[in-house]
Amino acid sequence: MEKIKKVPMRRCIGCRETKPKKELIRIVLSPENKIFIDLKGKANGRGTYICYNDKCFIEALKKKRISYALKTEIDTDELDRLKTEINVLLKQETMPGSGR
Repeated sequence: MEKIKKVPMRRCIGCRETKPKKELIRIVLSPENKIFIDLKGKANGRGTYICYNDKCFIEALKKKRISYALKTEIDTDELDRLKTEINVLLKQETMPGSGR
């Protein structure tokens, strides 16, 4: 009898759709209060997920869902840095031959 492996599912904070964890970007607030993107999905801290889609990211920013999900206020400099990192990831994703 084959063992069926369960696929972990997470909800995107932009579009609110549930998708496999590996199809989403994880944003983490570390115990040291640093916000960063966790590509491996294993870093310690409070995390939230967003699709590899600029519309989801814009929606999450507009409605302040990232701050709400991480239960912290995000200052403008930190938010700008996060926007830049997400945009770089999104550009990599749309390039031909790019694979996660």
